[in-house]
Amino acid sequence: MTKRSHSLLLVSPPYHCGVVEVAGRWAPLNLLYIATAARRAGVTVELYDAMSLFVDQEAIEKKVREVKPDYVGIGSITATMPAALETARRIKKVSPWTKVIFGGVHPTFMAEEVLRADKGAVDFVICGEGEQTTEELLRALGDGADPSGVRGIAFLDSQGEFIKTPPRLFMQDLEAYPAAYDLLNWDTYKYFVIPDSTLGAISTSRGCNHTCTFCSQQLFWDKQWRDRRPEPVVAEIEHLYRKYGVNVILISDEYPTGDAARWEEILDRLIALDLPLYLLMETRAEDIVRDEAILPKYRKAGIVHIYVGLEATDQETLDLINKELTTDISKEALRLIRKHGMMSETSFVLGFPHETQETVAETLRLAKEFDPDMAHFLCITPWPYAELWDEMKDRVRVHDYASYNLIEPIVEPEAMTLREIDSAIVRCYRDFYMSKMTDFMNYPDEFRRRYMLSSMKLIMKSSFLVEKIGRLAMPPGMSKMMAAMGKGSR
Repeated sequence: MTKRSHSLLLVSPPYHCGVVEVAGRWAPLNLLYIATAARRAGVTVELYDAMSLFVDQEAIEKKVREVKPDYVGIGSITATMPAALETARRIKKVSPWTKVIFGGVHPTFMAEEVLRADKGAVDFVICGEGEQTTEELLRALGDGADPSGVRGIAFLDSQGEFIKTPPRLFMQDLEAYPAAYDLLNWDTYKYFVIPDSTLGAISTSRGCNHTCTFCSQQLFWDKQWRDRRPEPVVAEIEHLYRKYGVNVILISDEYPTGDAARWEEILDRLIALDLPLYLLMETRAEDIVRDEAILPKYRKAGIVHIYVGLEATDQETLDLINKELTTDISKEALRLIRKHGMMSETSFVLGFPHETQETVAETLRLAKEFDPDMAHFLCITPWPYAELWDEMKDRVRVHDYASYNLIEPIVEPEAMTLREIDSAIVRCYRDFYMSKMTDFMNYPDEFRRRYMLSSMKLIMKSSFLVEKIGRLAMPPGMSKMMAAMGKGSR
């Protein structure tokens, strides 16, 4: 007798915070790796990217009724947890036999809380790296085996007892589960900054071996960093371009430059490939300074936009969050990125318990002095499982996880209210970009000028900024500047 094939529906939670989606529609790369794992287990897979499609919970219910999946997999971070749990509840309402499986950073560290959140709406949590665990769990469930033999999962047994199996070791071969790009409807994924673009994503490494106390990634990856070989990385980029017409690619890993020799080989192979690609990436400021001699290769390889997480403009705060960085290196990294014709983006974190109106003003002053092309002024957000939580939990005033998005303040400084720090951060955005507008219009390089003017228009259309700047007085001349900027970008 032939065994019935099981099906898995992968869903991204329908969560929006007004900033992430401003620049583009981002492919859920993590779910594409899980899809390959499910296929290895003999399970058919469909993706429903509710976040990128901007559909609501009712649309997800309708999809579940249509597909009738045996399993639904949902990846979640802290901010998306309320939406993810609501999705799980609705799935159980319309399809009570469907097994709901959660994975991601927040479920990994808060597994029992997730499982007990709503009377069994979530059946299993994948703890940690998900591919091998997903494959084994789906095989066990398909065979009717006891799931307690699968490493790296958590669940409630028939008596309601919390069961967490031994952790799984990290994979040694990052080529073992290639992303299932064929599941994507590529018309959905666009990078709005560059006209007529198709936006893809690729991971060249996993993890980070640094120890920033606010970061969830170094916890999730146990302070380990693993890299992929240059040849398959560049072959994957070429595949995205030739097979799917992808011309803008996000290098999604936090630390692609961790091995200098490997990274330079990736650049050399991209240069030899000679494809009309735009690459977006993130890395550490000290690696930009380290690579000063080869920064021309960055731009020649197609890299146009580099995010470096500076987090603070003063050394005291950098030391507080264990950033392992100096302000001098931060400034130099931004200068070098600009010198070599690439766009620089960074963030400054505000709202620490010691914050005052004066420290906010000083951060803004120094942000202007550092002079990145793009700056984000974010709220300190200690995740409930991170080291920083224990230091700041007495000042945490918001417990709705949907607000844990680095945009809404949740920590109340000793000398400011939440409303005051919220307004101060919006003033930072307003004043920083007011001073940058003339610079953008006068950039001598046409590509950089158009890129930054397009980015600025998108930022100013952000629902986050539109709503909050409306509470502040518009500076004299800002409307005229915005109109002139619009003309200059055509």
